[in-house]
Order: sequence, then structure tokens, then C-alpha cells
Amino acid sequence: MNAQKPVPGTNVGLTEALILEADAAAQRPAQPPHLRGPAGRRRPFNFGRWFGATGWRHLVGVIVSIFALFPLVFVLSASLNPKGTLTGSNALFSKFGLDSYARILTDPQVPYLPWYWNTIIIASITAIATVFLGALAAYSFSRMRFTGRRFGLVTIVVVQMFPQMLAVVAIFLLLNAIGDLFPAIGLNTHIGLIMVYLGGALGVNTFLMYGFFNTIPASIDEAAKIDGAGHARIFFTIILRLVAPILAVVALLSFIATFGDYVIASVVLIDPEKQTLAVGLVKLVSNPRYADWSAFSAGAIMAAVPVVVLFLLLQRYIVGGLTAGAVK
Repeated sequence: MNAQKPVPGTNVGLTEALILEADAAAQRPAQPPHLRGPAGRRRPFNFGRWFGATGWRHLVGVIVSIFALFPLVFVLSASLNPKGTLTGSNALFSKFGLDSYARILTDPQVPYLPWYWNTIIIASITAIATVFLGALAAYSFSRMRFTGRRFGLVTIVVVQMFPQMLAVVAIFLLLNAIGDLFPAIGLNTHIGLIMVYLGGALGVNTFLMYGFFNTIPASIDEAAKIDGAGHARIFFTIILRLVAPILAVVALLSFIATFGDYVIASVVLIDPEKQTLAVGLVKLVSNPRYADWSAFSAGAIMAAVPVVVLFLLLQRYIVGGLTAGAVK
């Protein structure tokens, strides 16, 4: 049979036009609800309506960004100015030069590179040991049932209410007494400082990882036990892989806190060659007659590089690691 031709005067042409219009509308990008008219038609742009819906958020974001970036820009400007200061008379980027960087790296009275190396070693060992010990403790509290478990969890929370700086005098006397018996872990040693950092950060990190460990189903442990695996094998081969986000977060937080610590490091470390960046850089501006703020700013800019690199490498774990254990 031959196809029937459309009869003039019928609505076949109108139907085809409507179909074409529907296809064209489907291909056009959807408009936000606040820009649509009563019948789905696109409204004309209205600045007041846009600002009330989303524009104010952009404005707040720009203000917060400027507020956060201005101190960093100011320090960078002072580091590039050979005679830069941190006062209002220092115009931003009025002069450019690397004299401050060369001076802090080559001055024999400023052992910047040993300070840098000491800080990297202490922060790295502290971060690794904190993650390992905290994971062991969190696994024990999460998976095992023993006498004193609940009391231990409450004690961890209560102890963290008191800042570590309150125990500075006690830490000094304790390390001084330990140094008489074991000089390798006493006062003015890197190992002694690392042990102090581990004692102060282990509690809060354990409680943080404990919440994340609770999100791992216990059925995984039970299945592994049926296959003959013990706690050690379950922990090292199964659990550690599943809790990688929180391990990365704890390592990052521990590294940053240790890298920038001044109070504890200034009390424990005495020799200039053994001190860290935070303690050494303060000496550059501690002289009231001459404070080399330009060299201080250059040292601070170079000291921020490892923290920024580590943060960029671990940033995809931060949000997941901090929020996954918030709700059981």
C-alpha cells in the first residue's frame, strides 16, 4: 500500500512543527528555577533576583578568600624586598629581589638547612608513629571488648581537655631526669622531642580513628576469622586498607602540628644545630635592635613548601576521612 499523503487543511503539519519544537527545547540547556517564567519560559536577567539567590554567596567567598590570602601575600612581598618589614610602610611588591633567600641560605650564623632537615625528620617520624600507634589503639577499642574499655575512651577525651602547654615545666623536668639515666632520649635530643609529641597527640587521634573504625562492618572481621585469620592479620591486611582516608588525615594533621610547633621544641631543644625551623626563625626577629623580617619571611615561605605539597597530595582524603566517622 502506498503511504497516504497529508491532506491539505489537516493538522499534520502542525504536529510535525510541535515535534520539532520539542526536540529543540530538549537540546537547549535547562534554565535555573529562578530564571524560568510561569510556563517554563526564560525570564530576562534580573541582577537583584540573581544576587538574592546565589550572588551573595560569591561575594562572601571573595571576601573570605581575600582575608585569608592577604597575610600570605604580605609575607611574600616582604621576602622579595631586601629591606622589607612587616609594618604598614612596606608597600606590596615595591621591590623584587632574592637577596633575602640567598642571605638565609648562606649565612654561617643561621643554620637554616640543618633546621629544615631536623624539622622534616621530626615531623615525618612523628606522623608515621602517630598513625601506627593510633590505629592500633583505635582497632583495639573498636573491635575488642575488655575490662576498662569504656573508662579508657572517656579518659582519652578528658585528658585532651588540658592543652599540652600546661605541662611544659613537667616535660622539661621529666626529660632532664630521664637524660641522666638514658641520654639518648633525654633533654636536647630529637628522640625525646618525638616521644613528647607522641604522648600529646595519641589521645585525640585515637578517638578520631575510633569513630572511623566503627564504620567498617564487623562482618568483614568475622568472615576473616572463619578463614583462620587472627587479629594481627585482619588488622594489617584488611582493616588498614579500608581506613586509608583517616590514616592520611591523621598523618597530615600530625605533620602540620609538629612542623609548626614552637613552645615544646624551644623547651626541649637547646643546641642551635638541633633546633627546628619554628625555633630558629624566631631568633631572626628576637633582637629588638635589628629584626631581619625579610630573611624571616623568606624562611617562612620556604618552610611552607612541604606542608603545601603534602596537603595537595592528601586533599582527596581529607573530607572523607573527617566526616565518615561522624555518624555511626
